Amino acid sequence: MHLSGAQSTQQRDDGERLAVAAEVLGLLADRTRLALLQRLAEGEADVTTLTEACGAARPSVSQHLSRLRLAGLVTTHKEGRRVVYALRHGHLRRLVEEALSVADHQLGMLPPHD
Repeated sequence: MHLSGAQSTQQRDDGERLAVAAEVLGLLADRTRLALLQRLAEGEADVTTLTEACGAARPSVSQHLSRLRLAGLVTTHKEGRRVVYALRHGHLRRLVEEALSVADHQLGMLPPHD
């Protein structure tokens, strides 16, 4: 069976979307990065605030933030000498919230939901 050009393009686009989505989910599959994103969902924060929020060592937090920034999930701006981090978009906030809701269900903290 021969695919039309439109179908072929659609499959390639879907493949690209799936690859990017898998990369994003892979980045979320780390406890420290998930904690950082959870804190950033509340608003902008600097490295000191983020280190306190996630309980990891500062060098580790900096490395994780660098990965998130390079992946385009967080943005930065300077306030004086401080670098302030923020989520790039609200979709990520909702994704983190949903992942945590699934965890709550798994842990029996919320009733089952269909």
